[in-house]
Amino acid sequence: MDIYAQHRRRLMDQLPEGAVALIYAGAECTRSNDTEYRFRQDSDFFYLTGFNEPDAVLILRPGQVPETAIFVRPKDPLMETWHGRRLGAEAAPKALRVEEAYPLSALDEVLPRLVSGAQVLAYRPGQSEREDSLVSKLLQQLRNGLRQGLNAPVSMQDLRLPLHEMRLHKSDAELAIMARAGEISARAHCRAMRAARPGAFEYQLEAEIAHECAMAGAVDMAYGTIVGGGDNACILHYTENRDPLKAGDLVLIDAGCELEGYAADITRTFPVSGRFSPEQKALYELVLEAEKSAIAMLAPGVSIKDANDKVLQILVSGLVRLGILEGEVDALIAEQAYKPFFMHGLGHWLGLDVHDVGDYHHADRRRPLAPGMVLTIEPGLYIAPDADVDAKWRGIGIRIEDNVVITAEGHRVLTDGVPKEIADIEALMAGDREAA
Repeated sequence: MDIYAQHRRRLMDQLPEGAVALIYAGAECTRSNDTEYRFRQDSDFFYLTGFNEPDAVLILRPGQVPETAIFVRPKDPLMETWHGRRLGAEAAPKALRVEEAYPLSALDEVLPRLVSGAQVLAYRPGQSEREDSLVSKLLQQLRNGLRQGLNAPVSMQDLRLPLHEMRLHKSDAELAIMARAGEISARAHCRAMRAARPGAFEYQLEAEIAHECAMAGAVDMAYGTIVGGGDNACILHYTENRDPLKAGDLVLIDAGCELEGYAADITRTFPVSGRFSPEQKALYELVLEAEKSAIAMLAPGVSIKDANDKVLQILVSGLVRLGILEGEVDALIAEQAYKPFFMHGLGHWLGLDVHDVGDYHHADRRRPLAPGMVLTIEPGLYIAPDADVDAKWRGIGIRIEDNVVITAEGHRVLTDGVPKEIADIEALMAGDREAA
């Protein structure tokens, strides 16, 4: 809780004089009829509070009394018997390190008093209908409350601008959690490699991964696990995971756990039968060279675009060498002739969200990297079943992805606990088969 209090302090220090900030927690989401999905807190709210109940509202008032206040669901014995314990307003100040707490039932009465007189109201316009509706109703109350001594803010500010810049730069405490999430996820990928067999189903490998993560304390995955056997690997966000694995095919697994709110994001591609064919090996080594070369570049001052440019040179040169593309490498890159085979970006920020917040400053991601930033590096090649290439390449999809934190000295890979060299993958899989 001290860490979340530090986050609030840092955010308040960046708000303009006379500002009040408001942020809404996440809401429960209906799955079907009267059942809900497992609740997942709004990432911004969690970053500032560490509080994992829905519907709460946090108020920050730098330089005022109180500086921090929160509205929470009230204690309710009947609801708690059916749906679980609630913190309640009485216990919230001590538990959450805030100065004042109120039940949500007092929102209409108390919130206008906490915001009245502010020069600036900082919130997240367009983030959710609930937050927009709350702010709209609040402004109406303040504008109509002159006789009660209420005054509406003069201007509005998007709270996401300073808040997301803070989230982009991870603290040592955050990096420790992310390193642990990477370790757990890496073990899960190793377990899936050992479990792969012709005739096994994609969902069975997904279950192996989920079990390994949950047993280590990461009960939720950070995103829908992708297990794509054969040409299913050519579908970038394939999550059906229903098909049997076939001898001679590759299987692509993109999976990472969520630990204490923070995401891991690993992709590995390996042969169902335990050994790569010559064609699979040729394409895999090309993707691996690209990934390792990109990671080796990462350091303060380098950009994702710099790494992407290096990757394109490697991939396109390799595709020409293998006869999948024809022409001069620089011209093919300029024409984006590689797009049918490598159609996504090289990487993205990683943190509380798997595609985490943070400004790239430019669409092609020219922002210089800095210590504390965490990103993925994930080149791939996808040769569709109907691609206009030699038939021996068709239906092969390969992606290799790791999580990397930028350090003052360069970088550190958080997910190197799962093999990606061909010899290491084949040895891991062969060892398990021999043991069986």
